[in-house]
Amino acid sequence: MVTLSFPSPSLSFVESGTCSKSTHVSRVLFSGPDEVHGESSEPSKILRDVHIERGVFYVTTLIIPKQESTANSCQAMNEVDVFSIQNERELYPVGWIHTHPSQGCFMSSVDLHTHYSYQVMVPEAFAIVVAPTDSSRSYGIFKLTDPGGMEILRGCSETGFHPHKEPEDGNPVYEQCSNVYKNSNLRFEIFDLR
Repeated sequence: MVTLSFPSPSLSFVESGTCSKSTHVSRVLFSGPDEVHGESSEPSKILRDVHIERGVFYVTTLIIPKQESTANSCQAMNEVDVFSIQNERELYPVGWIHTHPSQGCFMSSVDLHTHYSYQVMVPEAFAIVVAPTDSSRSYGIFKLTDPGGMEILRGCSETGFHPHKEPEDGNPVYEQCSNVYKNSNLRFEIFDLR
């Protein structure tokens, strides 16, 4: 485990006034499923940020909550432990990561509802889906479209897996993030509460 609450000096070149609201995450998050993501069930993790400089988020902390999971779902347990770490270290939630071990790389309706709870609080929030068996892409970094996707999810009271209607603005419900960058120089701390 490497702990560092600020970006390494070699990151100074990526800081630019034109990169407002961009986010940098460690390449380690995109490693193989056994390296970070654990077993073949669908684990979920919470990405927390402890450093914001010049409008750039640096994700420096990964919290893996205690959880119950099946091949198709994951439920965090003892979330008070996650909040305790977050409060003690003054961490700021900017996203989450989970796997689709036997499915493609996409956001399911359950993923969309989970992500809505992040993005409604932090507009820059993103979701990483790691799909090791998807031959077209092994991961994706997504966000809900705004206002379209956010409005659809705000008005949806359904639970479980279900279809969502298309936003009235003609855009999709979610899209690939263009402002999140993999950074091999970024170090982060991992709290594994499983």
